[in-house]
Formats: sequence, structure tokens, C-alpha cells
Amino acid sequence: MTLPPGLYSGTSSLALVARASAFGVGLVYGSMKLKFLKMTKPHKVEANAHH
Repeated sequence: MTLPPGLYSGTSSLALVARASAFGVGLVYGSMKLKFLKMTKPHKVEANAHH
């Protein structure tokens, strides 16, 4: 029993979608981490300036 081309391309596109979603999650995580670092950095600078 051979798989039709449509079904095979469906699995490869599914892998592409999984890769794209993983990339998207990585981007969101990276941007959140950057925002967090930017939020915490100025506070440390202000604390050092006050001392």
C-alpha cells in the first residue's frame, strides 16, 4: 500500500508547521526575556546612582 503524494506532502507541511511554531515560540520567549532584562536593568542603574 503506497501513500498518495497529497498525504506525503501533508506530513512534510506538518513538520514545517511544527518547525515554524517552535521558531515562533522561541521568538516570543526571546522578546519577553529582552523586555524583562530592559525592565530590570534601569532599576539597577538607578539603585547604583542613588548609593
